[in-house]
Amino acid sequence: MLRVALPNKGQLAEPARSILSEAGYLHAAAARDLVVQDPDNDAEFFFLRPKDIATYVGSGTLDVGITGRDMLLDSGATAEEIMALGFAGSTFRLAVPVGTAQTVQDLSGRRIATSYPGLLADYLRREGIDAEVVRLDGAVENAVALGVADAVADVVATGTTIRKAGLEVIGEPILISDALLVRRIGAEPDPAVDNFVRRLHSVMVARAYVLVDYDISAQKVEQACAVTPGIESPTISPLHDPAWVAVRAMVTRRDVHRIMDELYALGARGILVTDIHACRL
Repeated sequence: MLRVALPNKGQLAEPARSILSEAGYLHAAAARDLVVQDPDNDAEFFFLRPKDIATYVGSGTLDVGITGRDMLLDSGATAEEIMALGFAGSTFRLAVPVGTAQTVQDLSGRRIATSYPGLLADYLRREGIDAEVVRLDGAVENAVALGVADAVADVVATGTTIRKAGLEVIGEPILISDALLVRRIGAEPDPAVDNFVRRLHSVMVARAYVLVDYDISAQKVEQACAVTPGIESPTISPLHDPAWVAVRAMVTRRDVHRIMDELYALGARGILVTDIHACRL
């Protein structure tokens, strides 16, 4: 049986449930479930604190899990990334009271509060900064106002919370993070894990691409296919009028409107765009 760790809260939780639902899992799951059996897929899902997931997976207790890159690296667990999932993006940054520091080197000798002590300690060591790491479990942005730190290192999505606390970010991001599928380092090959990865990948491809169908003059089909080359090659079908053909191809979702403009300018008509719900390439 495949055993999977999923985040039970935070910005990872809902997108993780969503991608698994689209991949055919968790159909009987309720919002507050801690453990979900999925006999149709011979799988079991455990909803855990996001920061604990890499530890469970790295120990071999669970086969795979979804967590953030920041949490994986901070944990020090013997787990590794096997797939980036493309959601819950954030940055891990240093922030100080406005005007109190210009560069990260200015933080030498100061106290820095964080919920990611391992990640921060590694960064300070690499940068040669001798600062005290103050470990907190939450509300890091309040540490300066409460007098327990001179700066903070925290995960920043929009920066709103940091600014409300009277802080400003300095330096480059310590880490750019997003959601990952992780597995124990050196784990034996497992067909169940491979199939799980393929399903998630199929959802990610489906989210990134759409199908475009259009009619085009046979004389301009080569120009049109240059605009929509597809994955392997576009599908070309004859129409009742021999002077025209129908074309179908996958195109990237983010470029679809530009592609439609170019096709229309070439003389394509009946341009239709269709969502893809699942795809294996």
